[in-house]
Amino acid sequence: MGGRSLRRRSAVVGAVLVALLVPGLAFAASPVSQQQNGDAPPPVEGATMRVGLQQQIDSLNPFLGYTLASTDIFRSIYPTLTTYAADDFSVEPELAESWESSPDRLTWTFRIRDGATWSDGEPITAQDAAFTYNLMMTDSAASSANGTFVENFESVEAPDDGTLVIRTKTPQSTMLAIDAPIVPEHVWSGVDDIANFTNDEMPVVSGGPFTLTEYEPEQYVTLEANEQYWRGPPKIDELQFVQFKNSDAAVQALRKGEIDVVQKLTPAQFDALADEENIEQVRGQGRRFYEIILNPGATNSENQPIGSGHPALTDVRVRQAIDHAIDREAIVERVLGGYGEQGGGYLPPIFADYHWSPPPEQRRGFDIGEANRILDEAGYQRGEGGIRRTPQGEPLNFDFVLHGDESSDTQVGEFVKQWLRDIGIAVELQPVSDSQLGDRTTAGDFDMVISGWSANPDPDYVLKLQTCGARPSPDGGGLPDTFLCDRQYDELYDRQLAEFDPAARQDLVKQAQQRFYEQATGLVLYYQNSLEAYRSDRFSGFTTQPADNGVVTAQQGFWGYYGAVPTEAAATTGSGQGYGTVAMALGGAVVVLGAVGGVVLLRRRATADTRE
Repeated sequence: MGGRSLRRRSAVVGAVLVALLVPGLAFAASPVSQQQNGDAPPPVEGATMRVGLQQQIDSLNPFLGYTLASTDIFRSIYPTLTTYAADDFSVEPELAESWESSPDRLTWTFRIRDGATWSDGEPITAQDAAFTYNLMMTDSAASSANGTFVENFESVEAPDDGTLVIRTKTPQSTMLAIDAPIVPEHVWSGVDDIANFTNDEMPVVSGGPFTLTEYEPEQYVTLEANEQYWRGPPKIDELQFVQFKNSDAAVQALRKGEIDVVQKLTPAQFDALADEENIEQVRGQGRRFYEIILNPGATNSENQPIGSGHPALTDVRVRQAIDHAIDREAIVERVLGGYGEQGGGYLPPIFADYHWSPPPEQRRGFDIGEANRILDEAGYQRGEGGIRRTPQGEPLNFDFVLHGDESSDTQVGEFVKQWLRDIGIAVELQPVSDSQLGDRTTAGDFDMVISGWSANPDPDYVLKLQTCGARPSPDGGGLPDTFLCDRQYDELYDRQLAEFDPAARQDLVKQAQQRFYEQATGLVLYYQNSLEAYRSDRFSGFTTQPADNGVVTAQQGFWGYYGAVPTEAAATTGSGQGYGTVAMALGGAVVVLGAVGGVVLLRRRATADTRE
């Protein structure tokens, strides 16, 4: 093992996603920065980094897993064709060293890196990529998590080990945004039933910087540095994620030195760590947007009404009035403690090329008087108790579905309830479990619901959530966000997907966001900062992504953990203290997470914490 620790139990991070492409342009891989946050001591052997995890690992099967915890693991053990640079999210090579497209933009040829191997020593070839994509194109289970990336593919072939040829049905500007993990054909070709394959035979064959070596469901997952990784192995020997019941327990473990990194901190927790010795805080821009979905009259792909949305919400004027009644500045200050930015456009500011913010003349600012004026003019008159009624006499009583275990949801709900009362709308807060919220949202069984998505550098995935095609069929499925089905929005979406000029595509994406804003089916409340902390006495040299206002854990790649440099303290305590020691020290703080069943539900759970 080259002198490194013989017993490695690592775990992982990385969400390699997508970017704008320049057809025919070849790239050379840039070395990862290892000193981005200041001088780091020389690396030492035998170090284990432990990360507090507060989310479910729904599957180790990369064709099925949706949650951020799962996709982070996939991005660290399976290669993708391209990845995002740590500095600025620009596209750079990963498995593909270069690429080019035909003049008609329908055929893409990727040159596969020579000399890259799987962790078991087998070469990684174009045949592995072709096998993966063809499996996704032909097996419904294999398309569960990432099928949208290949649905426009006509064919995928590997004429030789170093060449991958993808032909698309129509021009597709997201060809460098294929964020589907590539699996080893020599392992997966023997899998007969993808839907029920757990992929938990250790060690899992890897082509990324880490190899999955140990997994205890609902307790921990461990990855080991992959000595075969073509960039070179990480400087830490092991990366382990320990699951906690809540972030308070994880913070306490960080204070005691029982874990090394905590992400997803609340503002209060972040502030409380300000003066802690040997703890470094990290505040970065987040890539998520948080929204309130207003049911516009949910329909399926056959335009048949589904769900139980209030008929008043089919009126865009009612939805716009509700938006006027929400004080985003107050939410950012009082719920987020100032650790965030007010929402407006669909895509977060961290992706500056695509971020759109409504100009002053279009912005629906907090204005109770204007909200009342709109509803008065629209004919929604006040009745008993000051509650407005539709012209047909139905009171405007809305249910507001919230995540029951999220304190921020509760706070937002209470604020919105009071503000809407001021404009004659009664709101009943309905905190439910994640599974119930997922079921109700995909079924259209709500009036208002809290949601949110993690966006990618390439915006196509989240933009598609608002199209008519995202709606479920009569048999279920689909991946809708707000059930928007608007011809003008769909036309803009189709045009941006076929546009290869970067500036022109950016303009179309912003026009689509403007149309989404006008329709007010999803009211983007805020973009929350990513708040993290780590033990500076044990690790340094984390690579932040992006370089400015970035964070050390997963944004769009594996860079943070890959570049981390352990200290002597990490080496002396890291190898000997296994998971069991941590578990005993936590006194039962390790989480017991309920299993969540069903592909549809997992897709909705993705709204809370995954890349999309």
